[in-house]
Amino acid sequence: MTVISSSSRSVTSRPRVIVVAKRSNISKLTDGHMDDRARKLLRAGNVAVKKWQPAHEQHIRTLEIVEETLSKSGAEVLVLHGSSASFDPRGAALVVTVGGDGTLLAASHNVYQVPILGVNSAPRYSVGFFCAARGRTLKAQLRSALDGSLPSVKLQRMRVLVNQQIRSDRILNEALFCHSEPAATSRYILQVGAKKEEQRSSGLWVGPAAGSTAAMRSAGGRVMPLTSGKLQCVVREPYSAHGTKLRLLKEVVSERAKVRVLSKMESARIYLDGPYRELVIRLGDQVCFERSVEPLTVLGLSARRAREEAIR
Repeated sequence: MTVISSSSRSVTSRPRVIVVAKRSNISKLTDGHMDDRARKLLRAGNVAVKKWQPAHEQHIRTLEIVEETLSKSGAEVLVLHGSSASFDPRGAALVVTVGGDGTLLAASHNVYQVPILGVNSAPRYSVGFFCAARGRTLKAQLRSALDGSLPSVKLQRMRVLVNQQIRSDRILNEALFCHSEPAATSRYILQVGAKKEEQRSSGLWVGPAAGSTAAMRSAGGRVMPLTSGKLQCVVREPYSAHGTKLRLLKEVVSERAKVRVLSKMESARIYLDGPYRELVIRLGDQVCFERSVEPLTVLGLSARRAREEAIR
């Protein structure tokens, strides 16, 4: 995959902004990256795809507004199409994502020490918990982001190590540890701090506070203060043999504590911030989850507003 470096471009006094825009389903279909069945369903007006066209049109309009506003504000704009694009943000004043939370999460794996602003390009059709910019205030928020007046929140991220080797320092939402086959039982030994327990389940979620309103909340976890430095671990569908009571099912971990997992599976996976980044885990591998040293600065997202949205 090509890595685009903003620092390799010519020196200029204009602020550099990297825009990462998702590719809508309609765009993927047009580019030939989807099965022709989707095209047939669209022509037939099938309910499974009926939202694709209006969501695409709203996304394109929003992206045009973003590019136009940034250019008129004097920024030098680099637009990357596709959430999975890799880039080097050094030398950039700002990273803007145009899509939903998935786009921001994917782009955030490239970002450290540069603020990021999420734009929800189609609020009626996508989730944008981290995306503060949208609708009628979009232009004003973009200009405020450029001049440094838009409020920000520094969010703690999580580090993942496999056999003592750092594999990621930039997990914002959560990591899912489970068997490589969704229908198979996940077998492992879980250690939280000084407590240890052998478990069988559908897997477990581990993540920082920012991710506590998503999958971990759905699995019965706690909604944590957005700026908390703690981690949370939530076991999915635990299996208790012979009536044995499991203890480590929903754990909030202190800032200095770690979550350790020893795999008892020949083939397991860790999915990082969604399904597109994964680590292959083998029998006997030791996995460690701990606080990252690389927090993420998210613009326009106040802790109070985020919590209000989380509890709706």
